[in-house]
Amino acid sequence: MLRLSLTLVLASLLLTPLVSSYDKVPPNIKWWCSQTPNPKPCEYFMSQKPNCGSVKQKTDFYKMSVEIALERALNAASHTKGLGPKCRNAKEKAAWADCLELYEHTILRLNKTIGQNGKCSEEDAQTWLSAALANLDTCWTGFKELGVSDYMLPLMSNNVTMLICNTLATNKPQKPKEGKYNDGYPAWVSLGDRKLLQAASPAAKANLVVAQDGSGNFKTIKEAVDAASSGSGRFVIYVKAGTYKENVAVGTNVKNIMLVGDGIGKTIITGSKSVGGGATTFNSATLAVDGDGFIGQGLTIRNTAGPQNGQAVALRSSADLSVFYKCSFEGYQDTLYVHSQRQFYRECDIYGTVDFIFGDAVVVLQNCNIYARRPMSGQKITITAQGRSDPNENTGISIHNSRVTASSELKPVQGSFQAFLGRPWREYSRTVFMKTFLDSIIAPPGWLEWSGNFALKTLYYAEYANTGPGSSTTNRVKWGGYRGEITAAEASKFTVANLIVGNSWLPPTQVPFTPGL
Repeated sequence: MLRLSLTLVLASLLLTPLVSSYDKVPPNIKWWCSQTPNPKPCEYFMSQKPNCGSVKQKTDFYKMSVEIALERALNAASHTKGLGPKCRNAKEKAAWADCLELYEHTILRLNKTIGQNGKCSEEDAQTWLSAALANLDTCWTGFKELGVSDYMLPLMSNNVTMLICNTLATNKPQKPKEGKYNDGYPAWVSLGDRKLLQAASPAAKANLVVAQDGSGNFKTIKEAVDAASSGSGRFVIYVKAGTYKENVAVGTNVKNIMLVGDGIGKTIITGSKSVGGGATTFNSATLAVDGDGFIGQGLTIRNTAGPQNGQAVALRSSADLSVFYKCSFEGYQDTLYVHSQRQFYRECDIYGTVDFIFGDAVVVLQNCNIYARRPMSGQKITITAQGRSDPNENTGISIHNSRVTASSELKPVQGSFQAFLGRPWREYSRTVFMKTFLDSIIAPPGWLEWSGNFALKTLYYAEYANTGPGSSTTNRVKWGGYRGEITAAEASKFTVANLIVGNSWLPPTQVPFTPGL
């Protein structure tokens, strides 16, 4: 991944005329906007609203802030769509196509934030707003990593990023609220869904079966996903053992899908897209999941592009309330892209070399095996690269009760490489390792710089009750943002119950989890 300083991005966005000389901003709007990180675009767009004078309460200001962000996102999406004919080559076309999709996702999340009639929680809203911000950042990153930013990016400049940052600052959730339960399940889970999820074998309840030998409904996973219906209940696709060479996408319109295989190493989905091969990181995923409520179980997901091709994603999840249980993710650089929204991984294996667990999701990995692979000569192994670009995002990577060790291919030569727990991809990068076994592959400093002093004071990195020869914090980095060994009270903020509010949505998945430390 490439560093994209949010400060530089925001500076390049200021093409819309703002209100430095605008003297007719209502006093109430000027005051409210002064509470945001980007007051000038706030004043400009707020003052254009005919009802801006009626904004008296924080709730009124917040609602109007989201509405304006949505309006400007719709405008930006329309403008971006019209830039297609201006793409000069395949790389520009690839990055532009990602942006079209990412603007659609941003609009979807902003619509959801204001379309719940005030019923969504502050935590829900902050999750969706953080995802909207991550989407725009991903759009810009695609052009940067393919080396084609000089021409297209100036044509796409707008103020949407700053307006979303303002909504995040205005919302600022307090302590998350636990959901209501009926018989141990969240109130929104239907009785029929509960019975299905309590079944001993999800495969036995499959709506569709995928089998290469023709014994199922389809021979490819893509065909089954395309045929899946997205109702209120769970839709189960059982994928029989075999190696499926395909890139699979689960779109935003396909919700509550469960993709269940015969187990790690038995049901294998494999692809080879990479940045070195001309794809963006976002579009390189072997399995890309955008539909909310997704569950993956008993699967191996691979990207075989190899270390020489740079960023090459096995799984990208941008799905809210997504769960992966007993799955394996295999790649080198950028293996597991926890792109955005709330995610949970339990008893999974993750293999990689550089930044191989990365993204801007609200995510907990619990009881997982993290295997460092042999990198290219001269490379350093970095396990995480968390992408929080705004201090008000609720995002972060929490690795709990897991194991970090060398893979079989690295063990014979592990003395030749240094491994680190993470490095700051974005300015407010946030990662915590808790009660995790850290083998001797972890270098004494523990954490690695991204570029010079970038983000060293603004990041949040911490450790709690880890074990193993690589767990000592005595010689760790001395950065301003590194918290060292934190207290149990501080660590509890990064548990399943608190970081992803898992008690309110994980029980119906039937995936085991530990809510606290």
